[in-house]
Amino acid sequence: MNWDQLICDKRLGMEEFHDNRHQTRSDFQRDYDRLIFSSPFRRLQNKTQVFPLPGSIFVHNRLTHSLEVSSVGRSMANEVAIRLASRHAGQTWVRKLDYLRDIVAAACLCHDLGNPPFGHSGEKTISTYFSEGNGQKLKSLFKDKEWSDFTNFEGNANSFRLLTHQFRGRRRGGMAMTYSSLASIVKYPYTSADAGEKGKFGFFQSELEIFRKVAVQLGIPELSQDRFSRHPLVYITEAADDICYQIMDLEDAHKLKILTPDIVQHHLLAFFNEEDQARMTRALSHLADPNEKIAYLRSNAIGTLVVNCADVFVKNEKEILNGTYTGSLIKGLDQDLLDAYEQCSATAWSKIYCAREVVDIELAGNRILTYLLDTLMDAVLHPEKNYSRLLLNIIPEQYDTVASTPYQRVQSVLDHISGMTDIYALDLFRKLNGHSLPAV
Repeated sequence: MNWDQLICDKRLGMEEFHDNRHQTRSDFQRDYDRLIFSSPFRRLQNKTQVFPLPGSIFVHNRLTHSLEVSSVGRSMANEVAIRLASRHAGQTWVRKLDYLRDIVAAACLCHDLGNPPFGHSGEKTISTYFSEGNGQKLKSLFKDKEWSDFTNFEGNANSFRLLTHQFRGRRRGGMAMTYSSLASIVKYPYTSADAGEKGKFGFFQSELEIFRKVAVQLGIPELSQDRFSRHPLVYITEAADDICYQIMDLEDAHKLKILTPDIVQHHLLAFFNEEDQARMTRALSHLADPNEKIAYLRSNAIGTLVVNCADVFVKNEKEILNGTYTGSLIKGLDQDLLDAYEQCSATAWSKIYCAREVVDIELAGNRILTYLLDTLMDAVLHPEKNYSRLLLNIIPEQYDTVASTPYQRVQSVLDHISGMTDIYALDLFRKLNGHSLPAV
């Protein structure tokens, strides 16, 4: 792969309008602005990240997480762009590297758009509905690859669909993003057929040819049937996401008193050598507020991870462009930094993700989503029923519930449910159960 081809501002669905005129605001900046003002992005404010949506204590939701990932990704891409520009000085395309920060910022902003309500458990609830629940009886309606899309339902693949699918009444190309921004969110550039034990993949069967079109334009090679190399900027998007959720989950857990200040400070100081730790400890002595102490350490930890991940990217640029680099930028860090990161991860799994607050929202979300899946699946597959006709009237027209194939009709239900906020899903659950009625 080469940077000249990888950095492309052609828009999906608007290819015939593409030109090379210089504009004050780049098309990659337009991607970012378009996302900020979009309805799917706004809905993230009412979607759980890890902890239940805030009461008196404000913790991260999908919106604040995405904004922070975008900020970190922009900074990391800026570090990379500066170093690569020096390395490739004199190349005719070198000025294109200035766009890296905007491409990554936009990709980070939309990397979670396809995640369903109720945190990470929402994805699992949808996939297990088909593999373990009432959805099993629908298997005969689908081809093997279509069925695999459902039993491995993935927020990453759903994000790519949300950005590229032409919903009813909408324009071609979905949100008409640039090719480079679209490719930079696909962490797993293959279909569900290659999802493996982790169940991760980058696009559904319905969007396979769209990704192939993007890959051909950008010069991303197809390694085997329906399996492609990553766009290099995916590594930066992935690292920014990894850094934010790992570090910010610690800070949220501290605010909720799941972790003590001493434990969080210990984990964050571990990212630094003894000299830096001593300097930071002196700085902490001037702060009385525990939250400010954690915020100070968090800021420094993120800063050092950004710089060091940029180092890993630049060091391995050749392998990344050749598609031979394996692992993540985090895995490429020096051992001391990697150890500190993995200690944070171990604490998150043992203390945070199994905390009562987290489990409660997962249990409630599972019950709500399972009921909605049961009810809406029956409606789209049996539209002749009286109750089905009533239900179909409440599904937004953009979702094609009368599509010609069962695969497309089931996808319309998943599009609707995955787009719901936690609050909307709960409200619909109550209404359909007769627990909430419109005011008379």
